[in-house]
Amino acid sequence: MAGVNDTAVRTGDFLRVTIPPPALVPLLQAPGVLRGSGLRIGVLGKPVCLEGDELPDAFRAVMPYTAPPFVTPGTGRLQITLLPTNKSLRTRSGGRSILLRGTVFTALFQVVSPAMQPTPVGPIPDPVLVKPGTAQFVTDNATVRLG
Repeated sequence: MAGVNDTAVRTGDFLRVTIPPPALVPLLQAPGVLRGSGLRIGVLGKPVCLEGDELPDAFRAVMPYTAPPFVTPGTGRLQITLLPTNKSLRTRSGGRSILLRGTVFTALFQVVSPAMQPTPVGPIPDPVLVKPGTAQFVTDNATVRLG
């Protein structure tokens, strides 16, 4: 039996990412808008999101971050790992699974260049190169459910 978390994700839905303090990634403060590539299958008039569409365009680039006391910004990239509950098992489009609201999944902010702590003897780099967090799909689709 399909549940509310089995609802299909579509163009215009969101990816919400939470990276807990002390890391602050300004671009991740607001949810990112998803763009679906499933042009053959629509949900309520919008293309569905397929596996590979899980990162909004704004979240694919290198992003600035700080992590007090490392207040001179560094940069990093977002990486997410979908769970089986976030992908359709049977329904596919072009050989790719359809993204489902599913459950909360893992997000990692991978540091590319560390933020720095200014000191009188010179800057000290942030030693934590992976900032773990969570992510989830947010959709107002309560109608189309897939398994």
